[in-house]
Amino acid sequence: MIRVVLVDDQALFRAGIRMLIASQPDLDVVGEAGNGQEAVELVRSVRPDVVLMDIRMPVMDGLAATAEILTQPDPPRIVMLTTFDLDEAAARAIRQGASGFLLKDADPEFLLAAIRTVHSGSSVIAASATRELFQHFAEAPKPVPSQFAALTDREQEIFALAARGLSNSEIAAREYLSEATVKTHISRILTKLSLRDRVQLVVFAFEHGLA
Repeated sequence: MIRVVLVDDQALFRAGIRMLIASQPDLDVVGEAGNGQEAVELVRSVRPDVVLMDIRMPVMDGLAATAEILTQPDPPRIVMLTTFDLDEAAARAIRQGASGFLLKDADPEFLLAAIRTVHSGSSVIAASATRELFQHFAEAPKPVPSQFAALTDREQEIFALAARGLSNSEIAAREYLSEATVKTHISRILTKLSLRDRVQLVVFAFEHGLA
């Protein structure tokens, strides 16, 4: 079972999402919170796999809660929920380590798929906002950090392809490698650059003018 926590200050919205998730045999809502402060304590006590986190809430907003939760040992994957196509707070949350963001009016099947996707270690971003999000990161490129030079030539090639959004299978076909080899390269790249997942890799590439 994928253990899910819902965090939103609107009880009616939480109820709708809870009913949707409860209809799935592999998903289980293990807790709900109405603000970020409650979410931090709840996550610490129930240890969920995935958190659906609203951004704008009283007491403590979703951005602050996300930052605090991600400092906990073995933190859950966090998906931000927003009503805006491109939310500055959502962009900041991705920088901090969130696994992506979805619009609150997303198709139910897409929401369920997103939970499973982030649980498997991948990331998800509202499709309508992807281009705007990465253009936002690219507006003022930062200097390339020294860690990037630690990548081998092959790792830099794989990095460039992943930054373009190619999947492991697409990179494998293009570079005549096995998917397992590509996965190993991606894992080493993330470790060397202190990145959590492929979304952070793409953000890193855009922020430093490498995409």
